[in-house]
Amino acid sequence: EIRVEIGENVRGADVFIIQTGASPVNDNLMELLVMIDACKRASARRITAVMPYYCYGRQDRKNKPRVPITARLVADLITRVGADRIVTMDLHAGQIQGFFNVPVDNLYASPILLPFIKEHFHRDLVIVSPDAGGVPRARAYAKLLKSGLAMIDKRRTDPNKAEAMNIIGEVENKTAVILDDMVDTAGTLVEATKTLLEKGTKAVFACVTHAVLSGPAVERIRNSSLESLIVTDTLPLREEVIESGKITCVSAARLFAQAIRSIHNEDSVSTLFEILH
Repeated sequence: EIRVEIGENVRGADVFIIQTGASPVNDNLMELLVMIDACKRASARRITAVMPYYCYGRQDRKNKPRVPITARLVADLITRVGADRIVTMDLHAGQIQGFFNVPVDNLYASPILLPFIKEHFHRDLVIVSPDAGGVPRARAYAKLLKSGLAMIDKRRTDPNKAEAMNIIGEVENKTAVILDDMVDTAGTLVEATKTLLEKGTKAVFACVTHAVLSGPAVERIRNSSLESLIVTDTLPLREEVIESGKITCVSAARLFAQAIRSIHNEDSVSTLFEILH
């Protein structure tokens, strides 16, 4: 069982609880709920849950019979226990914001990743979305970078055959940057890299907001033809990830600090979203 005791007076305070959805996910989620409850019972004026990575975000809809919508369940738990506001980054599905009955600030990683891409990749650049759902994000990046845009279309042509990857867009003799909101087991990322190189791409990089990197992910990336994976620190990185040699981390701390300051000072948070418009 998890027991929490707030070590100082929070009566009338504007409280920000920072807790990401890292492993062990259920322990960290329960810890967040208990901390919100403790602050609520201690008469905090306002409680904001800062969740850099929103856990269970991939379970956002019923894609088959008799399955839960756990992303909604987590939203209900957080709001029912007493959170007045949520701050997160790059939700897996935008509709998750509608699961809450309190304000949700879904920050973009673009103010962090775009400068990195501009600094390190200059010529013959193409932004690649690994699936149809990520095209709007990839299009926004490509527009701001004045680069090409491509998409990977995955489809199973035969029930007994593996998914085939088709590239939509011009990638030959270009430097490809795969853009996604998260990388989990890295299976899709590695296969996408292989397919892009087969189509004549000069080099393949990847920019991902949330580095879940579960199971064989690090080994797969290390053994793949991917030049480098750029991630943010919305999730803590294990030692093997840091030492892998192929994974670079850029910090999201400043962006979250700006959001927290704006919320506390009752200033507009919308300026943090302007880079994508």
